[in-house]
Amino acid sequence: MGAILGTLNMDVPEFVDLEQNAEDKTATLSVRDPNEKEQKEMWGTSWSYLSNHITGVSEGHTAILRLVGVGYRASVEQRGAKEEYPGQKFLCLKLGFTHPVEVGIPRGVTVTTPSLTRILIEGPDREVLMSFAGKVRKWRPPEPYKGKGVFINDQTIKLKQKKIK
Repeated sequence: MGAILGTLNMDVPEFVDLEQNAEDKTATLSVRDPNEKEQKEMWGTSWSYLSNHITGVSEGHTAILRLVGVGYRASVEQRGAKEEYPGQKFLCLKLGFTHPVEVGIPRGVTVTTPSLTRILIEGPDREVLMSFAGKVRKWRPPEPYKGKGVFINDQTIKLKQKKIK
């Protein structure tokens, strides 16, 4: 197993029990009453969050954003004026607006631009990582007529024909 990439905390409802076995390196999640609807729902949700946290601190999560459009560019820059915490970097995007779009990179998330139209986002917390990816995508969601926009991971869209009267 690789190096631990950080620590993550998780709040679980009081009816969800977590037992850890250090020798087998296993964790068991259970609920007090498996027949109650809310407890059954939270059982799966808690398991999913726990699984994501374990993967996050052992391997880390990644997301790749693709910028599709003429003149769409991305770069990571240091901006002094707007930073929310010391040393915060910003993802600067050129998306066809009259001004560059600057999105603050959250703490614990690493953003690199392998090429001008690819953005690689890495970090231990999947929730923070994907919410940042969604925030970037909101500036130019993929549109179905020309196929331009910001695509997350291997997302694709079906192109439409233009309307003919």
